[in-house]
Amino acid sequence: MKQLVINADDFGADEARNAGIIEAIQKGIVTSTSILANGPAFKDTIIQIPSLNPAASFGIHINLSEGKPVTSNLRLLIGDDGNFLKKAAAHRRLTESRNQELGKEISEEVSAQVERLLESGIRIDHLDGHQHVHVFSAVFPIALKIARHYGIPWVRIPEESAPFSNPEGIPRWLRQEVQFFSRIAKKARLQVKGDGVKIPDHFRGLDLKGRFSVPVLCDLLQKLPPGLTELMVHPGRVPKEHRGPFSGFSTIDRERELETLLDPRFQEALKHSQTSLTPFPNKEG
Repeated sequence: MKQLVINADDFGADEARNAGIIEAIQKGIVTSTSILANGPAFKDTIIQIPSLNPAASFGIHINLSEGKPVTSNLRLLIGDDGNFLKKAAAHRRLTESRNQELGKEISEEVSAQVERLLESGIRIDHLDGHQHVHVFSAVFPIALKIARHYGIPWVRIPEESAPFSNPEGIPRWLRQEVQFFSRIAKKARLQVKGDGVKIPDHFRGLDLKGRFSVPVLCDLLQKLPPGLTELMVHPGRVPKEHRGPFSGFSTIDRERELETLLDPRFQEALKHSQTSLTPFPNKEG
């Protein structure tokens, strides 16, 4: 049996991104989404959630690399401007697994982000990370502990040890990025012992960056293995004005992803491949 969770990242990045994610959820294609607790459109997210498909699952998109933190008095996770360090610098910092002060800051900030969702009435069904920060060595043991503490049943492991499609069609820089994240995700997977936390059987989406198209998705479905697979996607609409720390993410690529997901050919391929769309099963399920 092939089950597929199509999870849209970055819910809360901006209202245009929210609009695209909402459209895909309401059309029944996106079955799950991950929320940025520090996203500029977080309030819009909370307002919109009650009107969404009640079958959809919602997760925390841990963010330690973009925008302003939820907590104050951080020192190691932020720059002089009070914002997170951005992708490259944040990734370097989050490899410092033996830095106790850093671990304390990570624990406080991640807990605060989780609590912000819970206080807004959101049941958190899964945990993942913006730019995959949650699987870095300084973060993952803390994120896992927090998931267990708050009863978050699912955690993403972004591991794609081999490309599902022809590797010659993947740019070299993207292959290197996929290999990098897969390597640290594989180490993170070894730390999950099943104490109330589960991980999907498979993950897809790393090597789709800039390559999102109907033929590629149809190929993915044909090669999908049995079990539960999480497919990471980033649909959205382009905002009229580009403002805020996440504005660089809200490009025409977001609309291309949305239109691809909503394309009737993709929906037909789902039927032919005998793949069942599903949200993340909750603890009771």
